Amino acid sequence: MIDCGFSVKAAVNRLERLCLAPSDIAGIVVTHEHDDHIGGVFKFSRRYQTPVYLTHGTWRAALESGKSTVDYYETGRVVLVDSHQPFECAGFWVDPFPVPHDAKEPIQLLIQNQLGTLGILTDCGSSTPLLVSKLKQADWLILELNHCPDKLKNSNYPESLKRRVGGSYGHLSNQVACEILLQVASSRLKYVVAAHLSKNTNCPHLVYSMLEKTLRPLKIHFDIACQEQGLSWWHTINQAEEMIDM
Repeated sequence: MIDCGFSVKAAVNRLERLCLAPSDIAGIVVTHEHDDHIGGVFKFSRRYQTPVYLTHGTWRAALESGKSTVDYYETGRVVLVDSHQPFECAGFWVDPFPVPHDAKEPIQLLIQNQLGTLGILTDCGSSTPLLVSKLKQADWLILELNHCPDKLKNSNYPESLKRRVGGSYGHLSNQVACEILLQVASSRLKYVVAAHLSKNTNCPHLVYSMLEKTLRPLKIHFDIACQEQGLSWWHTINQAEEMIDM
């Protein structure tokens, strides 16, 4: 599981929708300490004895915020990872890399098994050469298209929040995300899922239109994940397997 900002009950319900049980989760990899990503991690871990993988900076931030405690480390279920060093988790090879975001030591991920490599890039304010080089290795990509700059500018958000979201350590705009796609797209990239869309400063129809223009000429399939319904697990995996066999 990558992050868990939900309550334990909500997380279990979402797992059930994918025909999974909490016991099927062999580990939780945490990208950063913001509440919508770490809020339910340690509650889930305590209840189901699930190991938690996170960077030293994220662990310190979790301690400072009270989301976890020092004694929890002594249970052996906290695994501290280097933001530049790959590690193994439940049969997957996880390759973390640092990204610009307003957190203590945020990471995003490449996750690899025998089928191929999934890239994940959300909660990132701007592009870097490192993240581009990493995502060029992805067969499938979950990518943040968080906001439309015009919608953000004209929103009723406080000016401080507008600066944070639209800043270099905030969230990816639709435009920057599409620029990243053009940089990482190759014959290897087969499927892109747009994620982390803002309900207030973005629109699925706008995202679809931009991805259509960016990816259709490259013959790369795409979908948009809904924050409430998520994305069908089997639909995505089956399409990915079909594309591998082509």
